[in-house]
Amino acid sequence: MYRFEDPEFLSLIVVILALVSVYVRGRRLRSGAIRYSDVEALKQADVRHTGRNRHVLFALRVLALAAFVVAFSRPQTGVTSETVTTEGIDIILAIDVSSSMLAEDLEPNRLEAVKAVAAEFVEGRRDDRIGLVVFAAEAFTQVPLTLDYSVVTDLIGQMEVGMIEDGTAVGMGLATAIKRLQASDAESQVVVLLTDGRNNTGEIGPVTAGHMAQALGVRVYTIGAGGRGMARVPVAGRGYALVDVDIDEASLREVAETTGGRYFRATDRQGLSQVYEEIDALETTEIEVENFTTYGELFHYPLAAGLLLLLLEVGLGQSVLRTLP
Repeated sequence: MYRFEDPEFLSLIVVILALVSVYVRGRRLRSGAIRYSDVEALKQADVRHTGRNRHVLFALRVLALAAFVVAFSRPQTGVTSETVTTEGIDIILAIDVSSSMLAEDLEPNRLEAVKAVAAEFVEGRRDDRIGLVVFAAEAFTQVPLTLDYSVVTDLIGQMEVGMIEDGTAVGMGLATAIKRLQASDAESQVVVLLTDGRNNTGEIGPVTAGHMAQALGVRVYTIGAGGRGMARVPVAGRGYALVDVDIDEASLREVAETTGGRYFRATDRQGLSQVYEEIDALETTEIEVENFTTYGELFHYPLAAGLLLLLLEVGLGQSVLRTLP
């Protein structure tokens, strides 16, 4: 980026052009011939052939004046920088790891599908702290809030059925996530809770936990993961069994609406990916960008050029291009 700090000096270029015009017209007026009986001696005396270069000195002077005009106009170059201010979001992922998450209505099964999509969600965040809570019959924090997304994705990949006693304590999972956000000072605090069933254990129910979230200003997005009708679930020592898909959508919807969030139903892997993408779009981080331009002075370059041209004019005028008196 270039600019002139004092561009009004550029108007002096008109004066220089006027000087050039006067010089050219003057040369034409002095073009008349004077008769001499013999000019051979003069030709031999002028061994430097200054007549051929008689315009050089004037050209140097004009260029020097033009350089001075540019220097007086103070050319500058600008470097633009940005100051970015972000207000990150604190997000807790609360994920069901009960045995029903092995159902294969989401490929290859619900838990593996959730692990892959949740990891993509984490990797797509910027400047947001992410935490992880897992729950079955009980709930515990797998990862506290952190900006180290690689740790979160690694521990998401390590989630498995059986790491907690079997059961579905949706309310406890949500309450644990909310507790993790109590100390947060982020402008926006969010829980993304995923389950494939209904609350059947724990001291706190989902709706009660939802009211807790509302009181603390935590927004909750709930996801019901599972197809519709029957789903095939592996049973230890007995192969597979068909079980009803039983998601307590009413409670999950009430929790989401109470806290200002939304409820989503994911019936397949693609639908689950779309759900997390939509939540990602809803929970965007606000970024304020301020532009600053710092200008550096360049006037010394044309000033130096003008001085050199003047010195060159004087030097040539006193030596090589010196005229006869």
